[in-house]
Amino acid sequence: MSVTQPRRSSRDWSRFATPAWCYAFMLPALVLAALFTFYPMVMSWVYSTVDWNGFSSDIEFVGLANYRELMSDGLFWDAFGRSLIFVLVGTPLRVIGALLVAIVLNQQALKLSPAFRTMFFMPVVTTAAIVGIVMTFIFGPYGGPLNEVLVSLDVVDAPVDFLGDSDTAIWAVLLTHTWKNFGITMIYWLAALQTVPQSYYEAAKVDGAGAFALLRHITLPVLLPFAVVIIVLTANENLHAFALVQAMTAGGPFFSTQVIEVYIYQTAFAADATGGGVPRLGYASAAGCFFGTAALVLALIQGIAVRQTSRMRKQLKA
Repeated sequence: MSVTQPRRSSRDWSRFATPAWCYAFMLPALVLAALFTFYPMVMSWVYSTVDWNGFSSDIEFVGLANYRELMSDGLFWDAFGRSLIFVLVGTPLRVIGALLVAIVLNQQALKLSPAFRTMFFMPVVTTAAIVGIVMTFIFGPYGGPLNEVLVSLDVVDAPVDFLGDSDTAIWAVLLTHTWKNFGITMIYWLAALQTVPQSYYEAAKVDGAGAFALLRHITLPVLLPFAVVIIVLTANENLHAFALVQAMTAGGPFFSTQVIEVYIYQTAFAADATGGGVPRLGYASAAGCFFGTAALVLALIQGIAVRQTSRMRKQLKA
């Protein structure tokens, strides 16, 4: 007695065919990611264990020697410290300033709010190289608009070379970086403000609460869970200022603006970071792996922050 197999319907075949089409469409992106993201990440760790200039065939395995040298490299730690300045100083400036601007622009009575939001967000979508070149002209000591204004107002007696002075260059670049990316932090806050129920404000106004009371007892407590995530996102972004620094000062003058990414680039390709004449791709890879680990720690903190935020939001809703 033979048992006839049930005939597969077209719906059954489509169930198997759909994932195949999904993977087919994903294949180009996966190939590009493998070639330009995953492969370089793996090879960076491999190259960090060799002594190699990146051009010749002379490759010498040195194990952890690059990392040991890195721990005693003063230039590396100075560059790492400047990156920390971008995080520790730039993050509060952006987070607090963007919060205040977002609260103002979130007011429904402000008719020009969309126009102001666009103005604040324009620098974000502008290429960092273009911003760097323009700001180099603005900060310029001779003919620069900033110096023209300061001299005309008798704030300074003579033009100041903001980007040519090692005492002011880092702060000029930091302020430019903060201004350029200010809009994205503002958008984060605006999105968070949309989650505050209007019924809370209406009930508080009925009880006679003023603007400051609304901000203190309603807006800030509701925004607190989002603040953790926004701070971590902003801090992580402040670690990556390579394009703007390279365009404005290339790490100068006298290495005063050489953040960790510029240090890695110059060590690997420009041979200027350590004062030598030969690029050191292996040593730069070790510095890059160390920096990548630091960025990974921030990413882990972000993940923990997101989880804590979800719990806090559930508690608020309860």
